[in-house]
Amino acid sequence: MSEIALYTRPQSLEDVSMHYCPGCGHGIVHKLIAELMDEMDLRDKTVAVAPVGCSVIAYEYWDVDCTEAAHGRAPAVATGIKRFRPDAFVLVYQGDGDLASIGIAETIYAANRGENFTTIFINNTIYGMTGGQMAPTTLPGQVTTTSPTGRDVATMGYPIRMCEIYDTLEAPSFIARTMLDSPGGIRKTKTLIRKAFEAQVAGQGFSVVEILSPCPTYMRMDPIQAMKHIKDKVSEYFPVKIFRDRTAE
Repeated sequence: MSEIALYTRPQSLEDVSMHYCPGCGHGIVHKLIAELMDEMDLRDKTVAVAPVGCSVIAYEYWDVDCTEAAHGRAPAVATGIKRFRPDAFVLVYQGDGDLASIGIAETIYAANRGENFTTIFINNTIYGMTGGQMAPTTLPGQVTTTSPTGRDVATMGYPIRMCEIYDTLEAPSFIARTMLDSPGGIRKTKTLIRKAFEAQVAGQGFSVVEILSPCPTYMRMDPIQAMKHIKDKVSEYFPVKIFRDRTAE
């Protein structure tokens, strides 16, 4: 009789119920990160930083050292931790409303300095925790609580493409965008997160993975429709690709 592979909960993931809405991508990414912490033996070395947003209580789900940061300030906090503890594996976990709005200066300057930590950037094109307002990444025409007739680029500007901005800087070692649109997309996302982790472990400097993620609640869709929306609409404006990979150099 052939052996059957059993699915098990990662040791780095706490055995608790998550607060995320049904179909939210945060839980999926939390699991992928926990799996990689186990596989790469990072659990006892990790310090995670989560600022204000849906993921602010990530410390309840990962069995690693975690700290909160003020809204948008996670890269600044991570810089201090990594410089004081260069042996630690430092993980920053941010949403688009946090990273690309109030935290845009912190993330750009940390990337420009080549700080040796990893940023996981969840882009669901909306402010989730605070009520579904327009975010820096909200698509043109997208309806939100603060753009009830849709985002008008003439008065509200265009969505900000963060990976393209990172790619103008010299220092970052790994920059990639992926999406949670399917089981295949989830597997690809794990592969890219692993490469970003490897860049930090190798001391190559700032690494970031942007993940296009469903938010069924504020996309006003069911989970299946939200995943299809990620593939058909969101990835059209935010192309999925590896922008830079120095891990093989």
